[in-house]
Amino acid sequence: MRTREGCEAEFEAAWRRAAAEISRVPGNRQQELIRDADDPRTFLITSDWTDRAAVDAFGRSSARDSLTAALRDLREDAARNTYEVLATVPGEQGPA
Repeated sequence: MRTREGCEAEFEAAWRRAAAEISRVPGNRQQELIRDADDPRTFLITSDWTDRAAVDAFGRSSARDSLTAALRDLREDAARNTYEVLATVPGEQGPA
């Protein structure tokens, strides 16, 4: 997603607040906020859930709407996709 110009720090802070609450939702394992190294206004949010039912339940919940409301005014666009990890191959140095 891409933030509105000048809203990057506020977006990060709002995400941290929302993520702290979402971390307590049953089924949530972790979340990450990733910033594009070449475009500081572009972010990727990832989250890991125990199963598809848990992420879908949260995605349809009023809690999701209220927790992510602050982010909506700070961004220009966003897309939501659900992916499944098919394989993980650790490098020589192991997981980060």
